[in-house]
Amino acid sequence: MYFIKRLFVLLIVAALAAGGAFYYWAQAPLQLGKPTLDVTIKPYSSVRSVATQLRTGGVPVHPLLFNLLARVMDVGTKLKSGNYEFATGITPMEVMDKLARGDVNQYVVTIIEGWTFKKMRSEIDANPALRHDTAGLPDADLMQLVGADRAEAEGMFFPDTYLFPKGTSDIDIYKRAYRLMQKRLDEAWASRAPGLPYATPYEALIMASLVEKETGQAVERGQVAAVFVNRLRKRMLLQTDPTVIYGMGDLYTGRLRKRDLQTDTPYNTYTRAGLPPTPIALPGVASLAASLNPAPTDALYFVARGDGTSHFSTNLQEHNRAVDKYQRGEQ
Repeated sequence: MYFIKRLFVLLIVAALAAGGAFYYWAQAPLQLGKPTLDVTIKPYSSVRSVATQLRTGGVPVHPLLFNLLARVMDVGTKLKSGNYEFATGITPMEVMDKLARGDVNQYVVTIIEGWTFKKMRSEIDANPALRHDTAGLPDADLMQLVGADRAEAEGMFFPDTYLFPKGTSDIDIYKRAYRLMQKRLDEAWASRAPGLPYATPYEALIMASLVEKETGQAVERGQVAAVFVNRLRKRMLLQTDPTVIYGMGDLYTGRLRKRDLQTDTPYNTYTRAGLPPTPIALPGVASLAASLNPAPTDALYFVARGDGTSHFSTNLQEHNRAVDKYQRGEQ
């Protein structure tokens, strides 16, 4: 009995000591590398991700203690994105409070690679810090506002994180994203491999959007691009599912059926030769680079292995065996 009481006392003392150490850490001034630092916290970040972004930006919070502090302060789901300024001497508790209040220098809107333009517009329309001057404006009119020479908006805006002061017009975000895509596309086009089957940079942009939607694996982008380029050169149908899904629009409910592949639309690359008429998503810089410098391979087919990677084949027989193995579960 004496031993149990003593152990209980020791546990209480240890808990009090741990609590005291935690409180000391939360109130201790942080020494930054510079008198002030600007750190951008991305939207939809978890507490763990916020801690990582702070540390990367030079604010040395302890990841585990920072997560515990968020729980103690009950702000784990209240941390806000934006560009923050931190001065040396700020405490972890003050950092957490600043993030929970959204005491930002600048706000952010983040456009994700692979999003459609429709998704991009909905994200911008929902940002409360922007002035929504384009609300309800047709895409073609919006394209005129940004200075584009075509009415089609899909694929024409670069996915990135854009900082802005509160009250900025959403037109400014569209203009910046459009100009940045033109810059990235021009850079990729200038360093393209010889002999590619693209007549214009816009066709390369279309290809980059297909690559963006077909794989999330960085190491496979060049191979996916090469398969599509090789098929174009041989006048083979591209037969890529994301184009079919894009052409279905709101009719797509999450499952692609055989009859969908056989239903003709301008974007169905199972029924129509060549590239689709426009991009099908917003490609990032890696997909642009892959599309203009595809991997040196003769592959004409690829199939998902089910683990996030793909199996590439140079002929139909090998491809069919891979489909049997990875899609139909046959050995």
